[in-house]
Amino acid sequence: MLGYVRAMDRICDAMAVIAAVLLSCATAIICWMVLYRTMGYSTSWELELGIFLMVCSLFLASPYTLKTKGHVGVDLLSAYLPERPARALHLFTLFLGLAVTIFLGLLGLEFAIDSFMKGERTESVWAPYKWPLFATMPIGLFMTSAQYVAEIVLEFSPRVRQEFQS
Repeated sequence: MLGYVRAMDRICDAMAVIAAVLLSCATAIICWMVLYRTMGYSTSWELELGIFLMVCSLFLASPYTLKTKGHVGVDLLSAYLPERPARALHLFTLFLGLAVTIFLGLLGLEFAIDSFMKGERTESVWAPYKWPLFATMPIGLFMTSAQYVAEIVLEFSPRVRQEFQS
């Protein structure tokens, strides 16, 4: 299991780098769009591409955000609970998060496949296919599910946690 946790650690880092690159590209595109439109010109693709890249980066960064405990969480209850109930609550939230990300990943996969099969495009002048954007949803959510599994392994196995941290 240590190999799995280490592999997920590397995959999450790689996905975070990809998400950062996509977000940087979106920022550059939107800045260019503002400058270009300020000069009186107009194009039809840059805003939509910027939005696509931002949404893709959101889903692809999700596993890294879980790994680094960056998701929004309310720990008020667990802070006042004794150690055993607080740990039980933490495990419950890990399993609940796993179930939710698997469920949403399956829905996202169905959505992406349906969009691909229908050849759906956006309604803009540029009209790119929608499925590449939709495909990042199941990819990000399934990888977040895999990171939840790694978090559960770390929680249940003190030996793996100790070896991983060293």
